[in-house]
Amino acid sequence: MLIGEYKHTIDAKKRISLPAKFRRELGKKAVITRGLDKCLFVYSLEEWKKVAETLSGLSTGQADSRNFGRLLLAGAVDVEIDSLGRILIPDYLKNYAELKDKAIVAGVYKRIEIWDEKRWEEFKSGVEEKADLLAEKLGELGLY
Repeated sequence: MLIGEYKHTIDAKKRISLPAKFRRELGKKAVITRGLDKCLFVYSLEEWKKVAETLSGLSTGQADSRNFGRLLLAGAVDVEIDSLGRILIPDYLKNYAELKDKAIVAGVYKRIEIWDEKRWEEFKSGVEEKADLLAEKLGELGLY
């Protein structure tokens, strides 16, 4: 299970270190792709296969399904985790997520999200302010 939030630096070569507990679950390779809310998603190879299978099963007759599949699948790239636990973030993904030198690496159960530190703080503040409302809506759906 991937949980927690960690501050890391992106070095001049566009590498970011992943927390040791995350590396144990990922192994030596992972997949990184565009995420939602201007962050990046990182998946283990095993979990990525499940996500890709689901996305490939979406209807190609609906523009929203095609576009969402394209966003995640075409943006995906295999990355190797080096001996220091770092992965290389390709330019197009770094630009997409507007990553600067400080980033947050957040575990979100089955995936990791990489956020620009400032964007993460803004996002987190907004969600924290609405936490009660979100819990109530989930409760109405019988999910919380």
